Amino acid sequence: MRSQDLPTPHISLLRSPDHAPTASKMGPNLRVASYNVHRWTGLNGRAKPDMTRAAKIIGALNADIIALQEVLRPRVGPDSLEGLAEELGLYIVFAANRLHKRGEVGNAILSRFPIVSISVLDLFSTRMERRCALAATFDTGTVPFGVVATHLSLVDRTRHKQVEMLLEHPQWNAGPAVLVGDMNAWRECKASQSLEENLNRHNNVDWPSTFPSTRPLLALDRIYASGAKVVSVAAHDTPASRKASDHLPVVARVRIQGSAR
Repeated sequence: MRSQDLPTPHISLLRSPDHAPTASKMGPNLRVASYNVHRWTGLNGRAKPDMTRAAKIIGALNADIIALQEVLRPRVGPDSLEGLAEELGLYIVFAANRLHKRGEVGNAILSRFPIVSISVLDLFSTRMERRCALAATFDTGTVPFGVVATHLSLVDRTRHKQVEMLLEHPQWNAGPAVLVGDMNAWRECKASQSLEENLNRHNNVDWPSTFPSTRPLLALDRIYASGAKVVSVAAHDTPASRKASDHLPVVARVRIQGSAR
């Protein structure tokens, strides 16, 4: 089956860990991360998928919520993605948006908090690019917290339309939420302008560079907040993370508006 033959982007995996973490209320701050794992193929994308490298980085992030892009679920063999979530004791949801010769490729969210609701938004998929947004609400023990995870188009015009769709998404406008992912905003364009103008809650002048991981020059991976504030954001730049994918992970500390300092 060719990638364009894949049905509309859909939920392919939803799972709670066998040994779920003890329920606890969210504190005033959340640690949120985004990571393009490049189909587990390391730097060049041509090597045989090996989840081990990126899995170690994901564990080291120690984040409450982690959005992953270019996630590969293999066609045959054990489901390493499900195994990773179980090993870390995290809830997981995965949305497939295209088929690869080795399996399904799409977006995933891992979380310490139980998943309350999920939805998938098809973002102008074409024969060349299959894109979607995975939205979820989590029970933090205090207020419901929303996450919209995505991987936007390489084409400027399409990316701008995708941003407009995301900014109107009910999950984004229902309460405290974050929009996370590989925004492909490699230069000043209408899409990045819309994000910055509408989501000027970010307090840093510059986003951290995350691509290419060996010598980061472009700030492609970002975390925006609504009903919350991005207190700090940085790339997870280590010798290991520079080899595990062509992107570095980005990690933010997010504070719910009205929470104590």
